[in-house]
Amino acid sequence: MKRIEVVAAIIHDDEGRIFATQRGYGEFKDYWEFPGGKMEPGESPEEALKREIWEELETRIVIERLVTTIEYDYPTFHLTMHCYWCKVETGSLTLKEHEAARWLDRDHLESVNWLPADLQLLQIIKSDKK
Repeated sequence: MKRIEVVAAIIHDDEGRIFATQRGYGEFKDYWEFPGGKMEPGESPEEALKREIWEELETRIVIERLVTTIEYDYPTFHLTMHCYWCKVETGSLTLKEHEAARWLDRDHLESVNWLPADLQLLQIIKSDKK
């Protein structure tokens, strides 16, 4: 089975809300996800995450800490997703690849249709003291 390694940013604001993005392309179009993307050869997860958030959202982030690594089997590939708590350093979260975005408080995280791997993060986020 094909293996894909990605990074994801759990971007939070001072009010404790979480930034979610809606995919505008591909097999999982219209599903919601934590922004991020594939690691390139030789990149650390942190380097990849900073690059991906700049490319997708024109935003510089501060990576605070690794929350978890999700392992998930989709029908055609195995996903390894390194998930980090982050906050905005500079930029305005401009959507360059996604069709929509929302700031969700912890009580409304389940109000959007998450990708299956990203859905596994919700209970971790809800119980985290961040």
